[in-house]
Amino acid sequence: MLERFIQNKKLDAAKQATKKLLSARGEANAQSMAVKLIDNYEHLDKRSQTDFFHHLSNEFNPDPAMVMDAANRYNTERNDASLIHLFQTVEPPRQELLRRVNRAPAGTATILKMRQTLLSYLKDHPAFRATDADMHHLLSSWFNPGFLELHQITWNSPAQLLEKIIEHESVHAIDGWDDLRRRLQPDRRCFAFFHPQLPGEPLIFVEVALVPGIAKDIAGLINKQAPVGEAKSFKSAIFYSISNCQPGLKGVSLGNFLIKRVAQKLIEEMPSLKTFCTLSPIPGLSAWLDSGAPLPEDKLSAVHLRKWQEAQKTLLLGGLSWAERLKAGWHPDRCNEAEKTGLLRLCALYLVHKTPEARGDAVGKFHLSNGATLHQINWAADLSKKGLQQSGGLMVNYLYELDKVEEQHEAFSQKKVCFSRAVDKLV
Repeated sequence: MLERFIQNKKLDAAKQATKKLLSARGEANAQSMAVKLIDNYEHLDKRSQTDFFHHLSNEFNPDPAMVMDAANRYNTERNDASLIHLFQTVEPPRQELLRRVNRAPAGTATILKMRQTLLSYLKDHPAFRATDADMHHLLSSWFNPGFLELHQITWNSPAQLLEKIIEHESVHAIDGWDDLRRRLQPDRRCFAFFHPQLPGEPLIFVEVALVPGIAKDIAGLINKQAPVGEAKSFKSAIFYSISNCQPGLKGVSLGNFLIKRVAQKLIEEMPSLKTFCTLSPIPGLSAWLDSGAPLPEDKLSAVHLRKWQEAQKTLLLGGLSWAERLKAGWHPDRCNEAEKTGLLRLCALYLVHKTPEARGDAVGKFHLSNGATLHQINWAADLSKKGLQQSGGLMVNYLYELDKVEEQHEAFSQKKVCFSRAVDKLV
């Protein structure tokens, strides 16, 4: 009972602070109100947070009558003044409120945490979508790559930062300090984006292996006992892991700029590098196979349609789920040639035809929309439990040909996947 009373007091204080902050005059007063809002918000429990987001979503929308009047005025006058007035009228007061919160110490970090929490409530509270859209809009401006700092992470970086790299690695888990140390040896690189308002907090980081050729399996890249390669052998830079560290930045594009900035930095350091490529997981493949491997039949040629149907029959799709196959002992090393060909073919068809769709493979969509080429699908490339579960051990190389990325980015925006001869032979 007492706790609920305290929560209600803090919730009321936070709500009052939003109104005072938006009406505040003078930087000093605005900042003190922002600090008060942040302090009260940070002590809210889940129920009170939900009430607070309802408050933001209901009390700080544009006035419909004023919006209609501004729109009619612009429709009649069609000049710069009426257009500017329309922009100002349509913008939710909530955006200015968030701007003022952002000016306070720890304001940027607080808004990131707010959005992370808000995103977790969206499914049950769709009325929060406009508030989320405002946060996304502002964060996209504040975290524009032009404002971000690119730094290399080394073994000599602060221990607190290295701990965050271990914590946030989301593709290939780092098994303690020895593993991290190997990933920071001279034949490896790790780069991260940072924002001036969040010192010491990586936003997103990429791990790179410097090797003689295009890597076909992940084990050799993350084996902490592997010997360190010699600099004279470095011909290829393999981007094998990209991890986001700030859930509040979901939907804010950072990774594509990170890869291109890192590629340019590596070229400056090592002109001998000729190939920039990923070794990427295929996280959506097994779920697609479990659904029967559906494809848009009307978009398939007669040859592709026949190969797709043959592969479905070979793999006996519609029988055991992928998890059940693994439990029954399925493993790439024990597959016959027909089953191997069938799985590789379905994977190629999945990446070529499903990736451009709204719910296509997330990793594939990321790299192909950045202008990469679907270069090669690798058998038994990730034999970890996670790799077998999500894609039967398959991994894919996306090739970044820096002189083609703009053209291929445009092609993917038209739902066209650029792929190599090796992939063409599979489909």
